[in-house]
Amino acid sequence: MDRKRKWVLSSGALLVIFLGRMTTALEVPLDLPQPPTITHQSPKDFIIDPRENILIYCEAKGKPHPSFSWTRNGTHFDVEKDSKVLMKPSSGTLVIDISGEKAEAYEGIYQCTARNEHGTAVSNNIFIRQSRSPLWSKERKEAIMVQVGVSLVLQCRPPAGLPPPIIFWMDNNFQRLPQNTRVSQALNGDLYFSNVLLDDTRNDYICYARFPHTQTIQQKQPITVKVLDMDAINETVAALYNYTNNLFVDSPSGERRPSFMAPLGRSSTQMALRGGVLELECIAEGLPTPEVSWYKESGDLPSSRMSFHNFQKTLKIADVMEADAGDYRCTAKNSLGSAHHTIKVNVKAAPFWISAPRNLILAPKETGILTCRVSGDPKPQIAWSVNGVPIENSPKDTSRKVEDDTVILSDVQTGSSAVYQCNASNEFGYLLANAFVNVLAEAPRVLTPPNNVYQVITNNPAFLDCASFGSPIPTITWFKDSQTSILNRDPYVIHNNGTLEINVAQSLNSGKYTCIASNNLGTRENHVYLEVKEPTRILAQPEYMVVQRNRKAVFECKVKHDPTLIPTMNWLKDNGELPDDERFLVDTDSLTINEVTEEDEGTYTCVMNTTLDQDSASAMLTVVEEPDPPTDLELTDQRERSVQLTWIPGDEHNSPTQKFLVQYEDLLHQAGVWHNLTEEEGTKTTAHLDLSPYAYYSFRVLAVNHVGFSQPSQPSRQYRTNPAAPDVNPTDVHGVGTEHNNLVISWKELTGLQSNGPGLQYKVNWRQKDVEEDWLSETVANASKYVVSGTPTFVPYEVKVQAVNDYGNGPAPEAVVGYSGEDVPMSAPESVQVLVQNGTLAEVHWEPVLTSMVRGRLQGYKVSYWRERSLHQAEAQQEEQQVLLFSGNRTDGRLPGLKPYSLYTLNIRVVNGKGEGPPSPNHNFETPEGVPGPPSFLRIKNTDMDSLTLEWGPPQDNNGRLTGYTLKYQPVNSSNELGPVEEMMFPANETTVILADLKYSTRYKFYFNAKTIKGSGPTITEEAVTIMDEAFIQQPIVDVFKVRPIGPAFTNVNSSVVGEEGAVISWEYFGPDKNVYVEYIVENSKEDWTKEFVNGSSGSQTHLIKGLKPGTSYRVRLVVKDHSEATIHSTEELVITLPAMKSDQVDLATQGWFIGLMCAIALLILVLLIICFIKRNKGGKYPVKEKEDAHQDPEIQPMKDDDGTFGEYSDTEDHKPLKGSRTPSNGTVKRDDSDDSLVDYGEGGDGQFNEDGSFIGQYSGKKEKDTHEGNESSEAPSPVNAMNSFV
Repeated sequence: MDRKRKWVLSSGALLVIFLGRMTTALEVPLDLPQPPTITHQSPKDFIIDPRENILIYCEAKGKPHPSFSWTRNGTHFDVEKDSKVLMKPSSGTLVIDISGEKAEAYEGIYQCTARNEHGTAVSNNIFIRQSRSPLWSKERKEAIMVQVGVSLVLQCRPPAGLPPPIIFWMDNNFQRLPQNTRVSQALNGDLYFSNVLLDDTRNDYICYARFPHTQTIQQKQPITVKVLDMDAINETVAALYNYTNNLFVDSPSGERRPSFMAPLGRSSTQMALRGGVLELECIAEGLPTPEVSWYKESGDLPSSRMSFHNFQKTLKIADVMEADAGDYRCTAKNSLGSAHHTIKVNVKAAPFWISAPRNLILAPKETGILTCRVSGDPKPQIAWSVNGVPIENSPKDTSRKVEDDTVILSDVQTGSSAVYQCNASNEFGYLLANAFVNVLAEAPRVLTPPNNVYQVITNNPAFLDCASFGSPIPTITWFKDSQTSILNRDPYVIHNNGTLEINVAQSLNSGKYTCIASNNLGTRENHVYLEVKEPTRILAQPEYMVVQRNRKAVFECKVKHDPTLIPTMNWLKDNGELPDDERFLVDTDSLTINEVTEEDEGTYTCVMNTTLDQDSASAMLTVVEEPDPPTDLELTDQRERSVQLTWIPGDEHNSPTQKFLVQYEDLLHQAGVWHNLTEEEGTKTTAHLDLSPYAYYSFRVLAVNHVGFSQPSQPSRQYRTNPAAPDVNPTDVHGVGTEHNNLVISWKELTGLQSNGPGLQYKVNWRQKDVEEDWLSETVANASKYVVSGTPTFVPYEVKVQAVNDYGNGPAPEAVVGYSGEDVPMSAPESVQVLVQNGTLAEVHWEPVLTSMVRGRLQGYKVSYWRERSLHQAEAQQEEQQVLLFSGNRTDGRLPGLKPYSLYTLNIRVVNGKGEGPPSPNHNFETPEGVPGPPSFLRIKNTDMDSLTLEWGPPQDNNGRLTGYTLKYQPVNSSNELGPVEEMMFPANETTVILADLKYSTRYKFYFNAKTIKGSGPTITEEAVTIMDEAFIQQPIVDVFKVRPIGPAFTNVNSSVVGEEGAVISWEYFGPDKNVYVEYIVENSKEDWTKEFVNGSSGSQTHLIKGLKPGTSYRVRLVVKDHSEATIHSTEELVITLPAMKSDQVDLATQGWFIGLMCAIALLILVLLIICFIKRNKGGKYPVKEKEDAHQDPEIQPMKDDDGTFGEYSDTEDHKPLKGSRTPSNGTVKRDDSDDSLVDYGEGGDGQFNEDGSFIGQYSGKKEKDTHEGNESSEAPSPVNAMNSFV
């Protein structure tokens, strides 16, 4: 910042010098003849220190060098005759040695004269005076006795000094006496009391005077002041004081309206000089102490030049102007009234310059004018002199004419050079100016050094100097580079002094400039160069920062500058240097402050300097931290149940306090434990605290701001409250039976603070509801429950609990209704009927169980049902039981998710809070036929130029009697446009067909589904390409199916998490290949990718990945593979993170019952495999395929690991899997339109009730298969192989 100021000041100085060149006469080179010019002189009023030599300056220049002489008090002062006086060589400066002499001998008015053959110049009248610091006159001061409340003035009256002394009041310990609106020092040094207090009594009121020139301090005799309270002493003593000590009895002592002590009266007058300082003062007395205010009656106070001092009692106006004249009113005001005083200010002016005379350089025969224009009040008188002689006494000169403030010189001649003096004076001072007239004939010369290089910043003005001299005055012309035209047009300006100005410099203005000076005696030229630079700019400024203590603050400051200029980056703190601390790290474009402290607060400025310019930017750093703890806790307004707490807030540390937290400690019940009691706004410092009886309280307060909590305050003093009866009863009162013949009454006990007194007990009351009997009661202590035995089963009771202590009972408690214990139901629902709606939905109806037989709170009805077998099969293949719970007193429910063409069995139980009742008799029902599932596979073989063979397998789920198959196919061209559709029908017993008359080298798309009497099932698709020639046929068959997508196959690939174990992948696919997989792997795992086959159709698709581990991150991608498992296309990997399992969830793998169940299932599977092996050896065929069909999830198809195709179980002995089957085009198995999900009618596996009251999952042991099981091999294991695997 300092550098920037220097640059601005330098620019200002340069501009002032430049303007001076444009407005003043030419300077004469010192090698040419010229009259004398005074260059340095002492001030007009020169106060000297008597301990040092006197130095009176007088320096001048001229050609030839001038000689000097002096006058003293108007007469010649012969320097050579006084051995104590020495005139410096080649100078007029006097050195007066006053050692051994008195300085008073050399006081007087001195004037210096400098003369040579061309004229005489004179200095100002220099008034030499010795500084004085006279001693204080001895005086005996008696004690001043005053009555309390009166006004008082202690006079200082220092001796007159030169210059006047500086006054201040101190005590015996050299400490300044405190001053305020009541006690203050006036401009004359007196000490004023608007009213005195008893505390003003003291014996060391001492006035000191400091004389600045001699640096001496003198003191007045101490003044003793005794202030008496007349109301506190008797009348005799008061009369004695009045008689002997002359108390100021006439001065009022009581409360009174203000009156002025200085100045006196209602108005006064004051004079000020223009350019000086005006000080207006008003001091008032009164009780209460009055306040003083100011305003100007005829206008506004000059706010930029005025200031208030001495507690508003002094108005100070600097640099007084004529407009400051007028009436100024000061007003003193207190609660009893006001007083006014008007000060009329007159502004006078010593002479001041409007246009001082300037030196003239004239060629022979030329004409010149000297002007001496001044102003002042009163108007100054102007007197002209020539070479120190009044002009009227000088030789007559016909070429000279004097007109008041102007001297006109006409047709001057060689040898008529002279120095003219203009003296303007009035009663307040004078002005004296020398101006020479030099008559010369001189050819031009250029004074500016040649080949100067000027550098300037773009868009700033540029000034190219061409200082010259000549007589007559030369004419200046400018040229740029090789141009011949004179530069005196926009954007160029040629000033009178020859300077060339470019208002707004641009880079195109750079170059070589030539200036030519010419008059009638000759011509001279000079060359200079201009370079226009790019400005320095801060691009990224530091920003205001609020940082917590001990954190890090970083200020950025990125700068752009001209590459040819050398930059210097500097950081300032509060316009000063950065602290010398290793925590401050300055980088190329930043400032880092580590571990900031409160001392680091301030304004930080980055300054980028170059040799031409600079830029700076500032930002403030505010350091915040937790507030300091409150202090000075006090308890007031103490009552039986409340108290008022007050405190003093601590330092907020730049972050306002948001609230105060009041805490309490109960030393009687929980010593050492602090509890929150109440909160108050951050602007408050008091809190009304409601208290409880029988407690020993201590309080503390914490302050909270944006940063955090303060440390707790120191605890308050202890406050004890008296015991009383309880105010409240226990809460959370319940009556619940745990056995069929009891009632457990429980409640939440009162805290020690709620007990209100010693001997706390609980009175427990109960009676059977709606039965005419008295209340039974029992009183217990230190308990939260009571057990009532021998109750009937599940009957309502009214219960209530009342708190009592040694001082009485609590309020009357409210009765709560509870129930005695439940027992399991005694009977089952009757009249069970089933109405089958369609192949997947049935309705069940029943008669409800009587309330008396439920024997508890009715939870609902549990319907258990299971599939016995498909109607295709003669043998039963019972599946796992499914359970639905229909809440409430229901009499019907719906069974969703049934399989068509199947035999089902169900029974119903009633459920209460104790358990389940007996089941109803088993009831059988059958479901009608539905649409079949998709064909198990569709395989293309023997592809030729115009034919191919299709093979297929029957659906795994026929869902009825199969009536046939439908095949549709159509060609697909290279732009994926579909051709006409051909359709063929096949009976149910066919599994292959040869398609002929196909086009060679053409892609075909095939659609295939099965049918029952209920309609067509889901369609599976496949594609193939007919071949073109034998050479192509010899390629591996998988190459026929490699059709690369044009452009990106996948777009808009996104993922989202579903629950804790699943994720949904969505995408848009536009490729021709249908072997599309979702692959995923645990992040940072080295295991193989897990893959799941998905829908390969074009357009938007989604896929749900199930069975993922909670709290684990996975990498997921989409890939397209050909029939040889070679990857054709792959997307970028997505990272999916599943949420962690909730803490209340149970890991089944760690449960003992689950481990036991798994072991039992494994043993059961081993037994089944042994039976299968025995049957196989006897020649029988175990219906593995039917059993797998019966349990197969219709949405999941098994997949072989080696080629990604789907297989089926074969009845042949070699058990080799068939290849080439595909999933349906949409990746799912379509169900019958009437198919309903368990979610629609049941209540899911989480045990929650659905809208229709049904419940599913709580009693079901069936587990949904994970979709990734479709990646496992579907080869049917034989019993022999199964046995071998166990060996």
